[in-house]
Amino acid sequence: MADAQLSAAPRPAHADLHPFANPGYGKRAAPHQLRRTAGDFTHLPPREGAIAGYLDRLPDGADISVKTLAKHLPYGQCALRTALNRLQAAGHLRRGKERLLGTGSARWITRTWFSRTARDDAWWARFTRGDMAEPEPDRPHHPTRSRAFILLAALGRETPALSLSYADCVALEPQVTEWFARGATEPDVLRALTAGLPSPVHSPAALVRSRLTSKLPPEPPPRPVLRVLECGRCGTPGRPEALPGGVCGPCRGGPGHAPRAGAAFLSPEAVRAHAAAARAATREETRATVRLQPRHGSPSGHTSPAPATGG
Repeated sequence: MADAQLSAAPRPAHADLHPFANPGYGKRAAPHQLRRTAGDFTHLPPREGAIAGYLDRLPDGADISVKTLAKHLPYGQCALRTALNRLQAAGHLRRGKERLLGTGSARWITRTWFSRTARDDAWWARFTRGDMAEPEPDRPHHPTRSRAFILLAALGRETPALSLSYADCVALEPQVTEWFARGATEPDVLRALTAGLPSPVHSPAALVRSRLTSKLPPEPPPRPVLRVLECGRCGTPGRPEALPGGVCGPCRGGPGHAPRAGAAFLSPEAVRAHAAAARAATREETRATVRLQPRHGSPSGHTSPAPATGG
């Protein structure tokens, strides 16, 4: 029980001595996490909860490799590896690579992201695309009108000929939202709707709908990939939907995305056969070496040449 409450305890003294990884590597805190509470990791088994609480209090850049964690926590490397995989399955951790923007080159850095707040696969998929424009979860969120609805409702204040009813604003809201999704700003939308108006305007809602449709800007070019997740067991990169729980299909024992070039996934029978062949080859090499050893060799282990016969 004490382990399970570690997440709520003060920062362990030995955590202050926890080493950092090489610059650009190590732990990275995921965005938009809930405020820290005593019950953050009570849904986990005691060992996993204790490790998660320790990781949560480490700063960004801390070395959270299994080997380093084993030096600072009372668990062996095998236990830690299992625990990290369980934290990954619970949505607290993902491994992958992140593209560094603004470096002038396509440079990718290995990352291990940790989230105090458990996330589902859909959230991690949005995270890889950089679609994180969301309110902080620990802030009270009250339903508010969207940017699109506010623009439409205020349209008649500046341009009385385009005054819209509440029902009109609700019906036209998705079209304005699409403009914003394509990179348009409020002034862009207002210019498209108010420039060169006919006089009189017989149906404001119909005119606004027509202009939102006919003047819709093109879709923006696809954004560059910011992050790529990797299988937490074999390291194979893949799309988030191919890595449920952070594990690829072959490592789960089922169908999955194709392995990366050069990677091989063998069945247990094939692994045992390869191991047996390797042991047999080692034994044969050892026997051959013994046969070549001289009975009275030189200190170096090489056979001394026979002395020349005097003539």
